[in-house]
Amino acid sequence: MPDLHTGEYGVYIWWAFGITALAFAGMIADSLLRARKWKRRVDALETQTLGNRP
Repeated sequence: MPDLHTGEYGVYIWWAFGITALAFAGMIADSLLRARKWKRRVDALETQTLGNRP
């Protein structure tokens, strides 16, 4: 079991962990949203390109 006692600096340490977790969650969400956007764009371009083939 990890020792989670942080002493007198606990407030700063837990705030730092919280801010870091929020930043990581934001970066992951942004990456997933951008990936979805690019997938839709690729699918649209493929449909457009395949539709123009003879």
